Amino acid sequence: MSIPYENIGRTQQKARTRAALVGASRELLSEGVTPTVEQAAERAAISRTTAYRYFPNQRALLIAGYPELGARSLIPGDLPADPAARLEIVLEALSRQILEHEAELRATLRLSLESPAPDKHELPLRRGRAIVWIEDALAPLAEFMSSSAVHRLALAIRATFGIEALVWLTDVAGLSREEAVDLMRSSARTLLRSAPNGGADTAGSS
Repeated sequence: MSIPYENIGRTQQKARTRAALVGASRELLSEGVTPTVEQAAERAAISRTTAYRYFPNQRALLIAGYPELGARSLIPGDLPADPAARLEIVLEALSRQILEHEAELRATLRLSLESPAPDKHELPLRRGRAIVWIEDALAPLAEFMSSSAVHRLALAIRATFGIEALVWLTDVAGLSREEAVDLMRSSARTLLRSAPNGGADTAGSS
């Protein structure tokens, strides 16, 4: 088995170089640019040859900055069976993502509203992954609902929970970010409770 380049030699220096490339990638995303490895290298003042030793392609670079981009699920291996408990795990993760990466998410939202809209591959943070994660949380409801109904519920929850809702709640409604996230989570829980057996174990949720 080959040893990754970053684990050989000056590992601390290499960790700093990797962090600089990831930081440059995030800066560019916050400015509305979906960075290539070359662009991240230029922003970080690192040679292209060196940058490619860390990230062989754009996808690897983006996933390093946002590991969730490559995830099919946000629920850990010891899966709870209760859809409410599963949804709470996803909402917690999404809340953290939204608050930590608000600038980048706002930039990609702004780009998605341009006319003509950019191709989806140019907006890596707006590819519908949240819907996949929410549907994964709602999977136990398949016993009581059709797949189309579960998907529709996931869409409804996503409509109440995301950067779009955060922007409106903070910029228009005047809520703090903490208040906005709390309201979004409350709305998502309410939607789940409306589903067949969706609120079976949610009595203690708030």
